[in-house]
Amino acid sequence: MTPQLTLVGAGPGDGELITLKGVKALKCADVVLYDALVNPELLAYCPAHTFKMYTGKRAGRHSFQQHEINSLIVRLARKRGHVVRLKGGDPFVFGRGHEEINYAQQHGIACEIIPGISSCTAVPALHGIPVTRRGVSESFWVLTGTTQEGKLTDDLYLAARSNATVVILMGLKKIQEICSLYHTLGRGEIPMAVIQNGSRAHENCVIGCANEMPELLKSRSIGAVGAAGPAVIVVGDVVALHPDYVLDYVQRGSVTA
Repeated sequence: MTPQLTLVGAGPGDGELITLKGVKALKCADVVLYDALVNPELLAYCPAHTFKMYTGKRAGRHSFQQHEINSLIVRLARKRGHVVRLKGGDPFVFGRGHEEINYAQQHGIACEIIPGISSCTAVPALHGIPVTRRGVSESFWVLTGTTQEGKLTDDLYLAARSNATVVILMGLKKIQEICSLYHTLGRGEIPMAVIQNGSRAHENCVIGCANEMPELLKSRSIGAVGAAGPAVIVVGDVVALHPDYVLDYVQRGSVTA
């Protein structure tokens, strides 16, 4: 028995948005350690003998600390063999995947990385919002909504001044601060989309501008308090390419038909 770790990106939530290579890894796993954002349907690919452990981590609700997960990987790999670490989205995009790989390698565990489809591009795409579009946006930023210190990243102050599309992950609790920043910069009318539970059957998509987004979210019961799932925030002119953008504005009286 050779201790082994395979780090697998599970995609944004839809059980079919995992790579074929990721499925193959699950089919030969002795252990699967899976996170909160992973679709549980994926566990059906595992053999009957596979030991499955939930190591879910969500903001304010951590069932395991990161150092505990690192230790689990090493211990279970040595005890049982092939450990598959199944993480939502792509583990190298705000997923601490590199930390886990690095720890395992330092303890002599052979490692393989299988990237996943990241929500930062896939979730907007599923709603008809490209993060880049010729003549509209030449680049995009991907930012975390909250730093390790619980603050907005300083990079957002730079990104909000650019013409690039800005994609913010894990930023729902900071939506008021984010929108206030755009307002302060004189960009309060910039198009914005908040997509919660993207790619899942119970997803929600709210479209508007930065100035009105906090109130729109309240009207749809989407917000920091009692939020039912993660959200992807997209800011920039590409949001206006959403099929319902103009119609939605007309219905609310923000523009004239």
